Amino acid sequence: MDWLLISIIAVIALALLFDFTNGFHDAANSVATVVATRALPARWAPWFSAFFNFSAFFVVGTAVANTVAKVVHHDSEGVAVVFAALIAAITWNYLTWFFGMPSSSSHAIIGGLVGAGLAAGGLAAINWVVVRTAVVAIVASPVVAFTVAFLAMALLARIQRRWHITEGAKAFRGLQLVSAAAVSFGHGANDAQKTMGIMAALLYAGGYIALRPDGNLQIDWWIPLLAYSAIAIGTIWGGWKIIETMGLKITSLRPSSGLAANVGAVTAIFGATGLGIPISTTHAAASSVTGSGVSSGQGINVKVVREMVIAWVVTIPATIVLAWIMFELTQLPGIASVVAIGSVLFVLLGWIAWAMSKAMKASDVDAEVPSMDDLRQPVSAIPHIEGHGTIG
Repeated sequence: MDWLLISIIAVIALALLFDFTNGFHDAANSVATVVATRALPARWAPWFSAFFNFSAFFVVGTAVANTVAKVVHHDSEGVAVVFAALIAAITWNYLTWFFGMPSSSSHAIIGGLVGAGLAAGGLAAINWVVVRTAVVAIVASPVVAFTVAFLAMALLARIQRRWHITEGAKAFRGLQLVSAAAVSFGHGANDAQKTMGIMAALLYAGGYIALRPDGNLQIDWWIPLLAYSAIAIGTIWGGWKIIETMGLKITSLRPSSGLAANVGAVTAIFGATGLGIPISTTHAAASSVTGSGVSSGQGINVKVVREMVIAWVVTIPATIVLAWIMFELTQLPGIASVVAIGSVLFVLLGWIAWAMSKAMKASDVDAEVPSMDDLRQPVSAIPHIEGHGTIG
């Protein structure tokens, strides 16, 4: 019996579970704005997003996937390293989802790979050039998204005043749907590739795929098909607790500010994907919502934004530690390793099943969304929601 192949298949299944969590955890990136402004009914929004998530499969290449696959040098990247990284990332995704906190699935898996790689081979096992690029993107992508959304909102406000366009204009709804489709496409294009990179690295470690002459991994068609399918299914399941935070708690979104937020997110996500950089689509989307809220004069909920930024800062260190611990458990002698890992998986999967059974539903969020009459009022006529700071 080929135990290596069985192990690889099992860890690939775990990678697809991570991709599923990425789908529902980051569904808020594109769904939150259209739900908060009633551009789409809440129950249909995840299906809309999932369609465009998956459509990236037919268009986008594998540049981001190969970048993620190089976080740990190939000669140090075995089944145990990938397993530990995935457990850390999945744990972090479910933990932050449970508390409704938008955080980065991308940085969770990068942190997991770094932690497991360090435990396996020390500093020399890590491709620090790739890690440095990811860290730079942590700062750069939110800044770009915030700035573009801020300027887009300012431009839209000027157009509204000049041409007397109200918040109820049909053009806003149409443009929101187009821009949300672009965010969804970008989310699939960037985030599904992270799972593709993990799967490819795992198969390479097992000797099942080879390197191309340019040093990148040969990624066969079935790998992206599985990855895009898993992220789309996760998006359909929804992550309503985070959608509630992103769409309703950061600021009071209106059709114009929702459109501006999507423009900011699209700019950051497409720019990074084109460069082959694995960024956090969550950071980009949340920063865009914040930027549009400040620019619109609605201000932001400082408490929520502060908690969100703390989660961003903590993600990589936390997943490094979690992955390091999980890798060490795989190295315990004999039956001790099986018992330790089995116990961790039993507790983790049991808690996940319980948490998902208690999850917020689309109807819960829909009940919190302002009515169409309120959404059509001028932004200046809408009071700040409770807890907003004075920024903006």
